[in-house]
Amino acid sequence: MGQKQLKALEELKERLTKAPILALPDFAKTFELEYDSSEIGIGAVLLQEGHPIAYFSEKLHGASLNYLTYDKEMYALVRALQTWKHYLVSKEFVIHSHLNI
Repeated sequence: MGQKQLKALEELKERLTKAPILALPDFAKTFELEYDSSEIGIGAVLLQEGHPIAYFSEKLHGASLNYLTYDKEMYALVRALQTWKHYLVSKEFVIHSHLNI
């Protein structure tokens, strides 16, 4: 194995062992919701103080593949709110969108 391969292996090991770890929710702190969409899917992350609590993703099917960008973004938000309503229903929370207007 050459130097280039060893360097790539070390970088891979570093990234795999330093992955973000999910934190337990603290209901005394504010939840934050980040979401985004792409041509073929949607995704969201629930955070507290910058630490991920939970992830959500969904592949788009059928007619939803033809939605406009704004509609895909709204769909991502609605699905994330449905998924984590048990965390979010009882208090205020912050929503972050990655949509550039």
